[in-house]
Amino acid sequence: MNKEKIAIIVGTRPEAIKLAPLCIALREDDFEVTVVGTGQHTEMIAGILEFFGVRIDITLDITRKTGSLSELSSELLMQIEKVLLEVRPSMVLVQGDTTSAYIGALCAFYLKIPVGHVEAGLRTDEKYSPFPEEINRRLISEITDLHFAPTQTAAKNLEPKQHVFVTGNTVIDALLLAKKTIAESAQVYQEKYRSVLNPGNRNVLITGHRRESIGEGFRNIFQAINELAHEFSHYNFVYPVHLNPNVREAVSQYLEDRSNIFLLDPIPYDHLLFCLSRSYLVLTDSGGIQEEAPSFNIPVIVMRNHTERMEGVEANCAILAGTQKQAIVETFRQLMHDQELYERMQRAENPYGDGNTSNRIVKAIKEIIPSRVKKKNAAG
Repeated sequence: MNKEKIAIIVGTRPEAIKLAPLCIALREDDFEVTVVGTGQHTEMIAGILEFFGVRIDITLDITRKTGSLSELSSELLMQIEKVLLEVRPSMVLVQGDTTSAYIGALCAFYLKIPVGHVEAGLRTDEKYSPFPEEINRRLISEITDLHFAPTQTAAKNLEPKQHVFVTGNTVIDALLLAKKTIAESAQVYQEKYRSVLNPGNRNVLITGHRRESIGEGFRNIFQAINELAHEFSHYNFVYPVHLNPNVREAVSQYLEDRSNIFLLDPIPYDHLLFCLSRSYLVLTDSGGIQEEAPSFNIPVIVMRNHTERMEGVEANCAILAGTQKQAIVETFRQLMHDQELYERMQRAENPYGDGNTSNRIVKAIKEIIPSRVKKKNAAG
């Protein structure tokens, strides 16, 4: 009996983290899985997948001269279509809201291959915030056959679409898989980051890279961090800096003069989780870490004007501070001086999953794929 074929498109680090546990679950359930790496962040993605025991089966050869989204989209469109014609999967799975996810779904649509969307239904209802993710995920939703929504709120955003499954978020599956390795190697991690992490656990982990923050947004954010590092000189501010030249230029301008700000190159997923587990607070404009931090009981300040993860804010796991300098500074001060508020955020339950998301997605795929494939074969 032939196995059902699933093609999984992986373009960025967050996609790799969130799709790795799903790859494992599908293979354990006897699906034939082809992992397609888009070639955007090859070494970083390969390292993450390898950590979970997953490998990239096909890597695209993407040439980027200008770095524009149009250039990336056109390259992906041609090359993903070629791969799908060769693999001929029963379904294509994409995750989240990246350009690689959107183009992967679009190619599948052109070839009349069913699409499953992992982390479906997130919305800010702001066209350019985040950019281009808000429009990417809306377009993916119009193409998708199976919507795997992480929360009831996300599922409600997809109404009245059919085949919407509330599954939780695979990021929690990945985190729980990684926790065991981190615990076993805690001494190794501790030694590696000994000069960065404050033994008193007053560490602030920073992540920031959003495209819409380039320019004034980053100026405000980094000026706020600089002021906070001066005021809270007994805290260590640890920032693995994204490789985007626009981010690095702003970082070098505002954050290189403080002895308690530690600027790191991007670090592996498990290392980031270790640093997160040793942190007192997170400052971020990222998505995934808003979902991960509550599993370590770490409060989060979100340095964005809008977030598609309002569940964390509503559950008191996070505070949406915006991107204005004074708002970020005042929110940080409030959280540091109000112990009752801080402890309430620590105790908040993570609304994003219980570690069984991948199994729920596999179950849904098994229920739907046979009827769709039978219908497709009969039509052909």
